[in-house]
Amino acid sequence: MLVVSLYVYAFLSEFILIYPVYALLFTDTGVSVAEVSSLFVIWAVTGMVLEIPSGAWADTVSRRLLLFLGPLLSGLGFALWVMFPSYWVFAAGFVLWGAEGALVSGAYEALAYEEMERRGQAGRYARVMGRATALGLAGSAAAIGLAAPVFAAGGYPAVGVASVLACVLCAATALTLPEHRTPAAAGGQGYLATLREGLALARADRKVLRAVLLVAFVTAVWGALEEYVPFLGEETGVAKAAIPLLILLVWVGATAGGLLAGPAERRLRGRWYGVLLALAALAMAAGALSGHPAGFVAIAVAVGAFQLAQVLADVRLQERISGPARATVTSVAGLGTNVVTLGVYAVYGTASSSLSHGTTFALVALTYLIIALIAH
Repeated sequence: MLVVSLYVYAFLSEFILIYPVYALLFTDTGVSVAEVSSLFVIWAVTGMVLEIPSGAWADTVSRRLLLFLGPLLSGLGFALWVMFPSYWVFAAGFVLWGAEGALVSGAYEALAYEEMERRGQAGRYARVMGRATALGLAGSAAAIGLAAPVFAAGGYPAVGVASVLACVLCAATALTLPEHRTPAAAGGQGYLATLREGLALARADRKVLRAVLLVAFVTAVWGALEEYVPFLGEETGVAKAAIPLLILLVWVGATAGGLLAGPAERRLRGRWYGVLLALAALAMAAGALSGHPAGFVAIAVAVGAFQLAQVLADVRLQERISGPARATVTSVAGLGTNVVTLGVYAVYGTASSSLSHGTTFALVALTYLIIALIAH
């Protein structure tokens, strides 16, 4: 039941039909591009501010509770967007959505790992989380595919209702997740003590700190670059109608990487993990610099490798965490990911003003060569 519930939760959390059209809702309401950018900042800052405190809360009370509350908050935000469209309501929705991300981040991984460990199945963690990641991508793809016909049939109210329903079902799925934590582990030492313990572990234990940094950098760089794939595709000269196909190819690569996490987990320990990152960096740089649509095959392969490396980085982190503050430490990695992601956005935005997207994409991808040198 644990594994099935984790899979269903991962799929439903991304099966949100309003994702592909919410930018249209904003502009149709009269929100300017600058105001939309400010909404994204509100979203990001909310998640960053709440990331670690929510992780400590998950360690103090119930991780299942937070996994239940998170989707309800984002569902409420989507409902408000559709019913009362205006800038400040959009801002409130992004606060709720950012809070959802913070509540789920850390709690999901911690509950999954400890429940599998309790069953003597910690060795399956990489396989399960890899498949869960793949199912999340499948949920996004399905939402994008269904958004157009649902929107055509019922407009924003229809995609809003579908999104809220997915959130409610996701929350209900959280209630089916088993959680066998003792009172002492769940909160016997109190919130502040748990928070301090998690921060101390992430800072003082060198192995844990290295794992936290590895998760942050491996996850953030390719995740940020993925946002610029449409611009890279346009630069190759393909018709705009074909760009979604290039994006789909990249998504296929990411999905394959998640599915390979289980089989590859034992083979990519030590230096071979660094070799994977280095080869993927070179493949992504070559694909970006090719200036040809065929280069997206190399980019898709690289994205698959980075997705695989991301799952394995999380496995390494979970294996090194001890004590009751697992979600707190995992949330520290989540905060680090957000910070590095913002840094990549800033670097890309600055570099792309004087360099082509292909060159900028390649230079940022090559930072994985540095990560590869220290990833052991």
